[in-house]
Amino acid sequence: MYNRILIPTDGSRLADHAALAGVEFASMCDAAVVGLYVAPEYQYPVSIEIIPPTYPTEEEYLAATRKTGDEYLAGLCSTAAEAGLEVKGLTAYSNKPAQKIVAVAREQDCDLIFIGSHGRSGIEQLLLGSVTAKVLSLCDIPVLVYRRRNDKR
Repeated sequence: MYNRILIPTDGSRLADHAALAGVEFASMCDAAVVGLYVAPEYQYPVSIEIIPPTYPTEEEYLAATRKTGDEYLAGLCSTAAEAGLEVKGLTAYSNKPAQKIVAVAREQDCDLIFIGSHGRSGIEQLLLGSVTAKVLSLCDIPVLVYRRRNDKR
């Protein structure tokens, strides 16, 4: 069915639930998993003449965001490895996460993107934007959108 599944995460609780559901789905398909965290690009402070000494260098920023990405992807990677799946975790950089998700899926030869959604609709979605909606509009490979059920009773 599917051979390689991209599972993006932003470290949120919803993304963690979606990632674990994605690994479970990949396990049913016996598919390899590519976990992805997209961090914002490094921004130079352009509005001031002298960079403050406390402002991180680009190397410090990249190291910190790679560490964050590793932390966000740790659960996904360990769960996939425990399930006997081939898995790799990647941290990528872009100020346009949806475009980067689609680009990485192509680069990694993924045949499915498994992504979480907050389930916003109407004006809330228009105002906040939705990475998931943008991935759906940009992507030419299948996208499976995971929406966690609200079990409040």
